[in-house]
Amino acid sequence: MVHTCVVAGCKNRRTPGTRLSFYRFPRDPERKQRWVAAVNRAGWVPNDGSRLCSTHFISGKQVKNPHSPDYVPSVFTPVPFFPDMKEPGALEILDKQEARVEAANALLFLQGQGSSAVDGPSQGGRHEKEAPEAAVEKTGSSSFSTDEDEEHDEASERDRKKGKFAQMSEISVNFDDILKALKKENRALRESVEKMALSENAFRNDAEKVKFYTGLPNYFVLETVMWLLAPHMDGMKNTKLSKFQQLLLTLMRLRLDLRNQDLGYRFGVKVGTVAKTVHRMVNIMSSTLVPTAVFWPSRAELRKNLPTALRASHPDCAVIVDCFTVPLEEPASTVTEHGQQETTLPRAEGMPHSHGSLKYLIGVAPQGVVTFVSRGAPGSVSDRSLAEGCGFLCKLLPGDVVLACRDLDIADSVAARGALFKIAGKGEARARSEGSPGPDATSETAVVQRHVERVISMVKQRYTMLTGPIESPFSTACERTSNLSTFDKIVQVACALNNLCISAVPLE
Repeated sequence: MVHTCVVAGCKNRRTPGTRLSFYRFPRDPERKQRWVAAVNRAGWVPNDGSRLCSTHFISGKQVKNPHSPDYVPSVFTPVPFFPDMKEPGALEILDKQEARVEAANALLFLQGQGSSAVDGPSQGGRHEKEAPEAAVEKTGSSSFSTDEDEEHDEASERDRKKGKFAQMSEISVNFDDILKALKKENRALRESVEKMALSENAFRNDAEKVKFYTGLPNYFVLETVMWLLAPHMDGMKNTKLSKFQQLLLTLMRLRLDLRNQDLGYRFGVKVGTVAKTVHRMVNIMSSTLVPTAVFWPSRAELRKNLPTALRASHPDCAVIVDCFTVPLEEPASTVTEHGQQETTLPRAEGMPHSHGSLKYLIGVAPQGVVTFVSRGAPGSVSDRSLAEGCGFLCKLLPGDVVLACRDLDIADSVAARGALFKIAGKGEARARSEGSPGPDATSETAVVQRHVERVISMVKQRYTMLTGPIESPFSTACERTSNLSTFDKIVQVACALNNLCISAVPLE
């Protein structure tokens, strides 16, 4: 049965888990009347179900000793009640109860001294010495003189709690050691998270990590690229990714050829955000980084840094050229209205459906850096048409030597610019405009072939997205004002980033 305190303004109830005690009104008429008067409710008469809670007694419980202050309830200070108010802890309740008991014992001691003085001097000495002990003993015995069904439960509960706290106090725990261990564990976890995180701090002192994820040789080069691109990234609205993370995401796309969904999981963003970020960053790098890193050097600069392997045989070599192709994405099959499958190939802007690859002309300086790369053309286009349509011939000066390790069928076009086209390793110079043979050696062919293959393979190995197949969203022109597809820009950006690394060909 749930009991509620009858005192006006007191909303204490006897519910499971409460630490309060509730007492019946005394059967003694005189004491009962004193309780009713203390409650001070006009015209109210208690019944068998009326209860008074223990908060209205000084010691927290009723006492049947007429000399005790808790013989009649006396604590009626109005205290506002809040349902969500947290109950005091067990230790706090025990401290308050002990303080109240001490106060009651002190009052009984004073009352005992007063009564002994009235009894007369005949019992003076001995009675005065025994009075405090008797008072305390009497109070202690009277503290259990309450209703059996409630006081026994309260005493056993209090004893149980005291025993529990005594047991806990006996256990000695070194909290300093525990705190040190937790701090050490927290530090280790933070370091582990920072190593796995795709942030600047995770790459700052780890050159191998920079090289693996970006293809760049160290963090200094990565930071330089970031410094160059940052002013052009201010207009990009992306609250999820920082500028560094946008650059890192794009480089990881080019370097490892990771799919958008994979990058979305790694960076905690949506697939659409990854696609937009890659396209925006490629456009920024194409307009900012490519003109800075991919350029045609002056003739004096070429002569000054000409490698030893070509200095004797081709001192006027301006560029070594070759072509490479990248396959397009696999054809997608669609079902026609007649139930037959029709194959559709993704294509670049202006490319017929019958072609399944893109062809690029790449020019490499004798020092091993990329100095020219064309836009993508259909895979079946001739080398001559590609060279004449991409602007490569405009870079040549009269007297320049264009070197190749195989026949590209561009000798006539090169001769029209006053330059010479030579195929290393053949018995003749392949300069059709003059028709004069040139020196040849087997070792020369091997040197030039290794030189070109090393540079092109290094670009492809460093940025595996160039190995294909090209996904359809990258093979179409993204801007009407530009005839470059997104993949054309990716090829140029990859060559620019490759030029920031150590050259594939040593100077000596």
